[in-house]
Amino acid sequence: MIVAIGLMLVLEGIIPFLFPRHWRDTINRIARLTDGQIRFVGLVALSCGLVVLVLVHIFS
Repeated sequence: MIVAIGLMLVLEGIIPFLFPRHWRDTINRIARLTDGQIRFVGLVALSCGLVVLVLVHIFS
């Protein structure tokens, strides 16, 4: 689990490190979304993550 968290932090840090201006613009756009839109994006991300975990479990 600690390895997974470390990998997530590395992947999350790549975009702000390489493209800080684009990352800032994206964060500003996200801040203007409604709560419902943010929840929908979170639900989609959560669903994609669960699908990946299920697929990894099935094929390993």
